[in-house]
Amino acid sequence: MKKSTLNLTQGAVIAALYVVLTWISGLFGLSSGVIQLRISEALYAAAIFTPSAVLGLFIGCLLSNILVGGILIDVIFGSIATLIGAFFTYKLRKYPIYALIPPILSNAIIIPPILRFAYGIEGSIWYFALTVGIGEFLSCGVLGYLLYLALKKYGTKL
Repeated sequence: MKKSTLNLTQGAVIAALYVVLTWISGLFGLSSGVIQLRISEALYAAAIFTPSAVLGLFIGCLLSNILVGGILIDVIFGSIATLIGAFFTYKLRKYPIYALIPPILSNAIIIPPILRFAYGIEGSIWYFALTVGIGEFLSCGVLGYLLYLALKKYGTKL
């Protein structure tokens, strides 16, 4: 398979997985809001193995935010938070223990003002940063790192 076809396929599969896993999180009311635990965020670990994951995660998040009924500013800036996190995860791929920190930070910084000002949810931005940050730590940091270990152990060719 040509490298460009492989990259496109990898990105598309990651985007599709992100959408499906976000939908599953949504079944439990965890895909959006003040308390978020998108299991799809574990897929940031794929960016440690392939640059295709950066665009795949961005497109997956964009589609997911549309499908969960996000407002335009959330769709745009929530997806940009994912793009920033995925880009820096890829850039830090040589240091896997640190590579999953950027998505936690980008979401904990960008999402709280959206919740407060765009959605008009009452509460402190600091509280929202804490709740979003904890959700990101669990989904991206813990589950993502476990996914990284599994992919590394089984010699993935991502």
